[in-house]
This record gives sequence, C-alpha cells and structure tokens, in this order.
Amino acid sequence: MKKIAFIITILFTSTQIAAQKIGVVDTNYVLSKLPQYKEAENRLNTQVSQWQSDLQRLQSEYERKREAFENEKVLLVGDQLKLREKEVVDLETNIRNTIGGRFGTNGEINQLRSSLTKPFQDQIWNAIKTVSTKNNLGIVLDKSNNISVIFLDKKYDYTEAVLSLLGKTLPKAEEPKSNTRPGVNQKGKSDSRSKGAMQQRSKS
Repeated sequence: MKKIAFIITILFTSTQIAAQKIGVVDTNYVLSKLPQYKEAENRLNTQVSQWQSDLQRLQSEYERKREAFENEKVLLVGDQLKLREKEVVDLETNIRNTIGGRFGTNGEINQLRSSLTKPFQDQIWNAIKTVSTKNNLGIVLDKSNNISVIFLDKKYDYTEAVLSLLGKTLPKAEEPKSNTRPGVNQKGKSDSRSKGAMQQRSKS
C-alpha cells in the first residue's frame, strides 16, 4: 500500500511539473543591450587596468631590488644587510597582499563588479518577475547560466520581452544634441543653388 501511495505521489508531482509553463531568458544578452551596463563595465575595466599597471610596477621594482640585493649582499654586513634584505621582503609581502586584496576571490575587483552590476541584475530580476507573472510562467531558466539548451521554440524565449520592459523602465542614455537637423541645411543650400542656376539660364 505504501509503495502504491509513493508511486502516486511521484506521478502527481511529475504531472504538476509538466503542467507548469516554462520560459527561458538570456540575461547576458539582456545586459549586453543596456547602454548603462556597458558604461559601468567600462568603468570597471578602466579601474582593473589601472590596478594591473600598479601591480606590474610593484613587480618590476621588486625584481630590480631583489637582483641588486643578490649581487651586492656579499659586500653588505650587519644592519646594512638586514635593512636591504627587509626592503626586498617587504616588497614581496606588499605584492602578495595587493594580489590577494584586489585580485583575490573576495578582492576589490569582485566587490566593485558586484556594486556596479547588482543594480542591473536587480532590475532584470524584477523585469523577469513581471514577465513571468504576465505570461503565467511557473519556471524561468537563465540560458546564460551554464544551462545547455539544445532546442528552444521561440515562443518559450522571453528574452526580448524582458529587454522591452527594461527599455521602458530604465532611463534612456542621453543622445548628443545638434543645433541643426542633418540634411536640412544641405538640402536647403542645394535647392538655393539649383534655383540660382535656373534663374541664370532663364535670363540667357
């Protein structure tokens, strides 16, 4: 009896899962289409490049001083030897701390990335929630989150719906202002030159 009840429970659960409407969203694609996200990503890349340059400078200084110390330590004695050795050791420690503090798992780069991208991730989550409620979706999968989708019918892909909703809610990026509309003045000048030429031909 217990076995039959267990089988019924499995069948009922499977039926419930199958009855749920499933949708798919590609969040990486959505992020790539947001100008504000690209600006945040550019700021992050600029900061990372600066930190990488700082680290390379530290490493070059360390290599230079370590090589000089190895070449000259036979001539150094007492406190002078200890001071030069400490200088090299301190530089090595500084490099390790810099790598761990900025490039480590919980380093400044990951913290900065989280602070820059989290607002967009929250907005995407809210948009997905709105779209899933509107379309009665029981499950929404993220195609960019290590999920292999072999085949996907377009009617189950709600990426564009999420992107469209975000386009209505996110502030639009400012477009460069121009005092003249493109093509208007050129056309006006062309028309005036044509009229002048016609007048000259009529007089002749």
